[in-house]
Amino acid sequence: MLDHSEELAEEAGVAGRCSFLQAPADDLSALEDASVGAVTTRSVLIYVADKRRAFEEFHRVLKPGGRLSIFEPINRFSSRSYSAEGGFFAGYDVTPVRDLARKVWSAYEQRQPPDTDPMLNFDERDLLELAESVGFEEVHLDYEAEVTPGYRATWGKIRDWNTFLESSGNPKIPTMKEAMNETLTPEEIEHFTEYLRPLVERNERTARTASAYLWAVKGDA
Repeated sequence: MLDHSEELAEEAGVAGRCSFLQAPADDLSALEDASVGAVTTRSVLIYVADKRRAFEEFHRVLKPGGRLSIFEPINRFSSRSYSAEGGFFAGYDVTPVRDLARKVWSAYEQRQPPDTDPMLNFDERDLLELAESVGFEEVHLDYEAEVTPGYRATWGKIRDWNTFLESSGNPKIPTMKEAMNETLTPEEIEHFTEYLRPLVERNERTARTASAYLWAVKGDA
């Protein structure tokens, strides 16, 4: 991403006014206090365990009156369609095979425990509270959530079974095929496939997505 940013700066003819630094969001020690006018991130905090420390760093490096602008997917909301609780898995109604779906879901929970994994352990209210608690004087948050049938969803329109099997929700978790092989017997895989495959190929799923956009201003004092 830094290389791409440098290329864009070159193309725009502004490379001489730019500098590029690689650093984790929760350790911006390479930047001085009150040294930047704006901090902006997109889908970064889902990878950061210590989100409070990241917000503290954002506040520290901003000049008085500086602005913070962040966007994050709220995966805690969308994960409900995957957990098999309530009879849904990956957005599909798996009530008749719920026990098998729960077994498959356990492969994901082992990698990403919902209470502790950075992608899942926060929601929009946490972002708002963190921004306020570290000292931002003015905080705004827009939250958007959608529950839509598969044929109307803007993403995730997978209708090919093999593509579905080889898909993974994020880089930290196994593919569906890997999860099934880890948790089910060959007979269970056959039964689970027999039920789920027609639903996938007919796109009979419900998509749940949510995101939060937060912007905040550091006080002048």
